[in-house]
Amino acid sequence: MASSHQSQNLDLIFICKETTPLVAFLERVQETALSTFVDRHFDPKFYVDLSLKYSLSTTEKAFDGLPRTENGAVSVKDLEEFLTTYFQDAGKDAVHYDPPDFLPEPVGFLPKVENPEVRAWALDVHSLWKNLSRKVSDEVRKQPELHTFLPLPAPMIVPGSRFREVYYWDSYWVIRGLLASKMYETAKSIVTNLISLVNVYGYALNGARAYYTNRSQPPLLSAMVYEIYNRTGDMELAKKALPVLLKEHQFWNSEIHKITIQDAQGRNHTLSRYYAMWNKPRPESSVLDKKYASKLLKVSEKQQFYRELASAAESGWDFSTRWMRNSSEFTTLATTSVLPVDLNVFILKMELDIAFLANKTGEESIAASFLEASQARKRAINSVFWNEKMGQWLDYWLTTGTTCQESQTWNACNQNQNVFASNFSPLWIDMFNSDANLVKSIMRSLESSGLLCAAGIATSLTNSGEQWDFPNGWAPFQHIIVEGLARSGSQEARSLAEDIAVRWIRTNYVTYKKTGAMHEKYNVEKCGEFGRGGKYVPQTGFGWSNGVALAFLEEFGWPRDHRIDC
Repeated sequence: MASSHQSQNLDLIFICKETTPLVAFLERVQETALSTFVDRHFDPKFYVDLSLKYSLSTTEKAFDGLPRTENGAVSVKDLEEFLTTYFQDAGKDAVHYDPPDFLPEPVGFLPKVENPEVRAWALDVHSLWKNLSRKVSDEVRKQPELHTFLPLPAPMIVPGSRFREVYYWDSYWVIRGLLASKMYETAKSIVTNLISLVNVYGYALNGARAYYTNRSQPPLLSAMVYEIYNRTGDMELAKKALPVLLKEHQFWNSEIHKITIQDAQGRNHTLSRYYAMWNKPRPESSVLDKKYASKLLKVSEKQQFYRELASAAESGWDFSTRWMRNSSEFTTLATTSVLPVDLNVFILKMELDIAFLANKTGEESIAASFLEASQARKRAINSVFWNEKMGQWLDYWLTTGTTCQESQTWNACNQNQNVFASNFSPLWIDMFNSDANLVKSIMRSLESSGLLCAAGIATSLTNSGEQWDFPNGWAPFQHIIVEGLARSGSQEARSLAEDIAVRWIRTNYVTYKKTGAMHEKYNVEKCGEFGRGGKYVPQTGFGWSNGVALAFLEEFGWPRDHRIDC
């Protein structure tokens, strides 16, 4: 992590995006709403998702003219009237869209699912794509300045509930499900939208909102293109994506993200970290971020904390003890001081995918140079993260007070010895899962780690109350670990993969029967329970959970006589 003086210099050069006037105004509305409505279900994101009916200056003037008490409070009646008069409801900027490639039961859908109950449920999950399908409203295209929703060119699938827009890393597992549902055009349109964001901003945003321009999310665009190409052979998509992926690779290897570690043999290894271009409260959570930061006294401490918050959001793991120096104190978030295993696995995957796509499109020199880059990153992942004793790859804590340009010397004590699902993510890559002895050692480590529970793989072993911790399990890491084991070529590993997939499908199914919904996360301690904890109420819908359930059923099927209840 940069020292404060160096940090300020870096800020000046590069690292802070500006808030748009609309977002800044909506943050003021959010703050007033919190003091007026004082509701424990208050969701700050709702207010920055509102669309204006009139110009910003007209709306702001009306807001400033609202009657206020001596301490600046607005009455419930006045604020409700103002919101109704001047705003479209959140979510009106994206309208329902009927995907033309949706069929109630596609030809060749999940041929290995023989159990009629499971098949009926899988068709229910498949039908959720219609519920989650959107396109940008005409109003957003005509007057983008009245909306925080970005005018994406193609239809999209949203995760669901409060997540009313496209999210970057969610889209990979949504696409895996769409491919199982034979919805190839919808899958391609998601990629079209992400490509358009990289073309405009230089990276794929966390989500398609004006307030998400300060950060990205785990980089899986190349993996999306690779999967679609493998199913469809779409050469035009491969050609269109390649220059965009090169641009994205550059972003993740830029000065703020890349760190050099020198190993015991004096060899240098370059790896990447999360680093949001932001040192203010996140607009979608402004009032909460300020509350957390109120414990900190200095402005510079608050700014650093805001950067750590936004960087944790960039990681997708918002929030987890994984990023905290002290697991019981939220303000000790230090995301930018961590070299994360999974981020570097995703960038390694990007390098392999770029080499693959470059090969297919006749760009031999690009293919050769990215194959070389992937070999270098594989060596870096093994040298910096691998822990022989634990049989896992461990996140690495950076020494504070060094800039990104300086090289740090590897120290075993800097490996984070805590167990997280991400410690097993390299298994997803064939370079690692093709090594039979390594796979055997990792299987033993996973089975004895404490992460493997009744209903799937837990995110961590720490029950902190944060959502990316125990006892929650999330679809992405079930899938990454299961797919890695299944692809390894070892029968024993495939059988463990199937066992985990069965536990996960069961809890998805039973929770769906109990609640009528697919959930964002699940409590893996108990079959049939959705996950809780975190900074907002549990969400349903749900894009990546639907995608992983369908991908697992496509891979493993479900025999006729196999029970599905807990």
